[in-house]
Amino acid sequence: MIKKLRPTRYRDFLAEFDNTPPENYNFAYDFLDPKAQAEPDGLAMIHVDDAGHRREMSFGFFRHESMKLASALAAKGVKKGDRVMLILYRRLEYWTAMLALCRIGALPIPSPSLLTPHDIEFRVNFAKVSCVICEDSLTERVEAAKGKCPGLNLLVQMGESAAPKGWHDYETLKSDGADDFPRTPDSPGGDDPMVIFFSSGTTGMPKMVLHTHTYPLGHVATGMYWHDLEPGDVHLTLSDTGWAKSVWGKFYGQWLSGAVIFVWDFRGKFEPRELLRILSEHKVTTFCAPPTVYRFLVRENLKEFDLSSLRHCTTAGELLNDSVFADWQAALGLPILEGYGQTETTLQVATLPFMKPKPGSIGRPMPGWDIVLLNADDQPCPPGEEGEICIRLKAEKSTVGVPGLFTGYLDEPERTDKVVYGGFYRTGDKAWVDEDGYFWFLGRTDDLIKSSGYRIGPFEVESALVSHDAVIEAAVTGVPDPVRGMAVKATIVLAPGYEAGDTLTKELQNHVKNVTAPYKYPRIIEYVSELPKTISGKIKRAEIRARDQERMNL
Repeated sequence: MIKKLRPTRYRDFLAEFDNTPPENYNFAYDFLDPKAQAEPDGLAMIHVDDAGHRREMSFGFFRHESMKLASALAAKGVKKGDRVMLILYRRLEYWTAMLALCRIGALPIPSPSLLTPHDIEFRVNFAKVSCVICEDSLTERVEAAKGKCPGLNLLVQMGESAAPKGWHDYETLKSDGADDFPRTPDSPGGDDPMVIFFSSGTTGMPKMVLHTHTYPLGHVATGMYWHDLEPGDVHLTLSDTGWAKSVWGKFYGQWLSGAVIFVWDFRGKFEPRELLRILSEHKVTTFCAPPTVYRFLVRENLKEFDLSSLRHCTTAGELLNDSVFADWQAALGLPILEGYGQTETTLQVATLPFMKPKPGSIGRPMPGWDIVLLNADDQPCPPGEEGEICIRLKAEKSTVGVPGLFTGYLDEPERTDKVVYGGFYRTGDKAWVDEDGYFWFLGRTDDLIKSSGYRIGPFEVESALVSHDAVIEAAVTGVPDPVRGMAVKATIVLAPGYEAGDTLTKELQNHVKNVTAPYKYPRIIEYVSELPKTISGKIKRAEIRARDQERMNL
């Protein structure tokens, strides 16, 4: 376990923090095994399944299970460098499989359960996947795709159903594995490839983001400082295992901090009251969820639930609305601290417990990240001027040496070259920084709206809209306008009990004018039943823009 610093000032934290990776670091061998040997019965995870059954699992359990699975997979031909797709819910075996592949040096590709057969076919062939481990409820989709996936040669099913012909049952396969899978001189570590994440693909086809074995150490700041974890804390990050956010909040940084990972493996529709019951009943102490979840939670009567164990809350993924921050703090006495990062990185910018939170700001840069806002001429931006969030590299066109930063887009050097050049990794995200050094996120470069000489970020307008009781979700985009160049448009999902119409439209427009600068108000409002989103839950503003453009061309 890494010793936690106790800074009270931001500049001290930057000066004292050292996250230099040990040589040839491998999380399974260098963290899990020593931890399990020292504390075999030490509580690693509390798992609550979809039926409400609670299980408590030790570090010794994960060491033993991952050893056996690694041995069994290796016996079936899985080797260092192979690419293995995992399509699993939030079940214990997800962690076992990730650790087993870490030992072998095969590259897991965590994948969401919402993938269609077409999605699976594309990803398996694009990533050159040789093995799939999936839920029995998803086997049929893999079966539908496998005929067009010539490189796929090992199929493993997990669950209660009998494995179809050509498939291995997970438990049977694992039982054949040895109890030990020792480290060898050829075992992976350090700058060897470790894991692949598909980007969520808000624009264009998804990319394969490659991280090395130093990646887990990039999450020390995530768990130990942003989540403020102490030994014995019970931490819940509400994330599907198919995305990088899962390992942000349900894996490396939490265990490295000495905390217990809490997993709620719900399979159906998200119910805010059920989440509040889970937080209360299982005495969760620290919690992280996207802003959308908090927006639903503050609409409930929080006083009905005993949330006295909850001491620290964080959010990321989209910007947190000021009204949600205020409502949550008023009800529980807790601020919600924002953070920012990407699939390509770990936590880049955040508000930490010893920093004064500024609602709407993502915070200040984390140690290890040399972050610069660059303008269109590649010059640093002064306070108050918007620019692209860029990470200064140690070499002209190499991301090596920054723990937590991806090595590139796998098998697509041309896409990597578009974002890694001139000594910087260019995130494609826009922000501005204030006089205190706090960053204020504006959105993706393509999402910014240029209207009548103003540049308007979608999040500030969306934040104003969702602070109105009538609005559950909002997506703000620009539409061509002959006078203004672009006009601000809001696509809105209404709360129950509200009716779309001219009266409500005028009310919402006036509301935005009162909450933020009047020139930002949406001149066009469209009411919809749901917003288009990626399978990771991010709003697809590009799809809304394309749909509006198509309508105008009809």
